[in-house]
Amino acid sequence: VQLQASGGGLVQAGGSLRLSCAASGGTLSSFVMGWFRQAPGKEREFVASISWNGGTTNYADSVKGRFTISRDNGKNTVYLQMNNLKPDDTAVYYCAAESGRTVVAGLIGQGTQVTVSS
Repeated sequence: VQLQASGGGLVQAGGSLRLSCAASGGTLSSFVMGWFRQAPGKEREFVASISWNGGTTNYADSVKGRFTISRDNGKNTVYLQMNNLKPDDTAVYYCAAESGRTVVAGLIGQGTQVTVSS
């Protein structure tokens, strides 16, 4: 399975972006999926995760109430709606198979850059 994230860009603080993660070569429906991000000079960190059927979601405290993760198994796609963006949200965002707030199964896609200006 290959993952490709898209939807990043440059936005002003307070703005919104919607990231998408499309899978090819296999199905995501059996995986818990997550979004992670890595800012320059920092380690990769967990952002959000969603169970295989979308019934359970988890968020990092830093994004809770502002970001929403969702999935459409029929489209083999996972989404991250990001509202009220802050400069601290600037990072490369990756989608990946997730367990315990870490990437598993070596399943992580190419990232998409999100830059939030103040």
